[in-house]
Parts: sequence; C-alpha cells; structure tokens
Amino acid sequence: MMEITNPWVIAIGLNSFLITIAFIAPKKLLTIAGYLHAWILGVLVWGTLRWQGYTIVMFYFLVGSAVTRIGMAEKEAAGIAEKRSGMRGPENVWGSALIATICALISLFSDFHWQELLILGYVASFSTKLSDTTASEVGKAYGKSTFLITTLKPVPRGTEGAVSLEGTLAGIVASGIIALLAWAIGLINLIGVLWCIVAAFIATNLESLIGATLQEKLDWMTNEVVNIINTFIGAVVAIALAWVWTQLI
Repeated sequence: MMEITNPWVIAIGLNSFLITIAFIAPKKLLTIAGYLHAWILGVLVWGTLRWQGYTIVMFYFLVGSAVTRIGMAEKEAAGIAEKRSGMRGPENVWGSALIATICALISLFSDFHWQELLILGYVASFSTKLSDTTASEVGKAYGKSTFLITTLKPVPRGTEGAVSLEGTLAGIVASGIIALLAWAIGLINLIGVLWCIVAAFIATNLESLIGATLQEKLDWMTNEVVNIINTFIGAVVAIALAWVWTQLI
C-alpha cells in the first residue's frame, strides 16, 4: 500500500481537487474533455518532477490561456481568434505538453547527466510553446506589420507562417520568463535559461516556416501536430546546446 507522502498519491489527490474546483468555477479555461486530459498530464508531471515540474506546467497553462485572450474582441472581429473563445481541448493539452511529458517520464529511468538534459528539454518545450503562443497572439492582436517568413512579403494578420516584430519580441520575453522561473525553483541552471530562450526562438521560427510551406498542403498536419513538432524542436535544440557546452568546458 502506497504511503500518502508518495508523489503519485499526492499527484492524484492534488489534481483531483483542482479539477473539481475547475468544474465548479464559472470561468472555464478548458473543455470538459480538456480538463480530464489535463488531470492525466498533471498526475504524470507531479509524479515524475514533483512540485517544480508542476509549477512550470501550471505557469504555462495559466499564462498561455491569458495570452490567448489578449485582444480577443479585435481577433474575433477579424476572424483570427482561437476557436471556443480560447478554451482548450484534449488536442491542445497534448499538442502543448506531449514532448514535455515524454522528457519527464524518460528522466525517471536516466542517469544524473541525462536526467539534467531531459529536465532541460522539459523546460525548453514549455518555453518554446509559450513563446509560440505569445508571439502568435500578440502578433495577431497588435502586430502593426506582419510578414510571411518565407518571402518577407506583407500578409494579413493571422496568416499561417506570418511573423511580426511585436509578436517576435513578446515571444522572446515569454520564453525567458518561464525559463527564469525554472531556474529560480531549481529545475535548470542559469546557462540553461539561455539555451531555452535560444531554442524557443529557433523552434518558433521553424514552426512559422512549417506553417507557411507545409501545413496547408498536408491534411494530417493540424495545428496540434505542428505544436508537437515545434516543442520537439525546442527540446532537442536546448538539449543539444547544453550537451555541446558541456563538451567544451
């Protein structure tokens, strides 16, 4: 019989309590199915990375949901707002968090060195996704000039593969904030913050490139699939940068 101090017991109890509160609360951030999948995600994250990992996923979820609502009236009027007025479903939960969850689970069975790298990958994937979400939503709401990343020609806000100065800067700031939080609570070291920011910048721009070149041509490449690819690139780039750095010092 597992003790009540077992992290998996805590994970189940805490997430069951929070999902109950979420169902009662009048303001819904997720659909019903979205909350159930978020419960599974929360249990896995707390069970593997304890409160520190849980802090990162909760920060991403709350800030990402808030960012989605930036300029909502303007985006709805332009027809470029997120569906369901920004409420997230299961596809959004795993599109954002699948790679991070895989990193967290594999870290359980890794030696100390790879554990550090995989936890960096965990943070970098959320840093990348928050950067992407922030850049996209700020760009759609406040981007004065938006350009297609492949040609740099002006395009309407909300166009797949479009980038803006306002969105890009906001994305860099967002990736830095969540990476600094991870450093402050002891998940990564200070140089890891830099790797997360660089990885998020690279992955977010590659995501725009994918959106501009492949997404409309391939039926299976939904926004959620692109999000998984995006966070995978962010995690891999951060891990690669950290690995190369350790070989140089």
